[in-house]
Amino acid sequence: MTLEIITADGLSTLRHGFFTRRGGASSGVFKGLNCGYGSSDQRSAVAVNRARVAEALDIAPEALVTVHQTHSARVLTLDAPIASGEQKADGLVTATPGIALGVLSADCQPVLFADAANGVVGAAHAGWKGAFEGVLEATVDAMVAAGAERQKITAVIGPSISQKSYEVGPEFFERFFDADQEHARFFVNGNGDRYHFDLPGFGLSRLRAAGVGHAEWTRHCTYDDPKLFYSYRRSVHNKEADYGRLIAAIRL
Repeated sequence: MTLEIITADGLSTLRHGFFTRRGGASSGVFKGLNCGYGSSDQRSAVAVNRARVAEALDIAPEALVTVHQTHSARVLTLDAPIASGEQKADGLVTATPGIALGVLSADCQPVLFADAANGVVGAAHAGWKGAFEGVLEATVDAMVAAGAERQKITAVIGPSISQKSYEVGPEFFERFFDADQEHARFFVNGNGDRYHFDLPGFGLSRLRAAGVGHAEWTRHCTYDDPKLFYSYRRSVHNKEADYGRLIAAIRL
């Protein structure tokens, strides 16, 4: 089966993609293109999957860089490839051609950034905690430090959990509301004391406040489409032992 890759018009001048789970070598609950070495999938299958991603981006497998993601606001700026998973971070930036920056997700926001005119790209893994802590702004700041112009940066949020599928408790709402009462606009009432949180909407607001020239969400919900996407929350609801990780990547 061939890979199925979601791309964005705003990033069309660069090699990039939000890779779905189709076209991979993994089986069982990981069936498809699981790219997460942190899963309990066979490492050999994950290596095959990542090699297929690298081929689609026209690079060697070792030039596809991912990190040990910790839901932080830490961003690394690279001028050469590093061993995947070697360092902890949730954002990556480079102005060096031939390095593909990759982030893994399974409901959290994978965000790809580019200032094509100035030759700087970035990628961020932004779950609620990372977005709340400022990983998106930190990635934009690192791109500017690497030579990008803020207003020339395009940022695209890939497949993520949508508001209707993201139920949270009152303590979650209170954390956001206590930080800024304006955050209430990202919540709608659910059953009882539950709320539904708009993670992509929150991400877009942070990106726009950071001053990027353009920000969008591809409008794909990871929870709703098990044929195309892995979802941590869906795996919990289905009482599955583990879940696969999607990859999004971009390169100059």
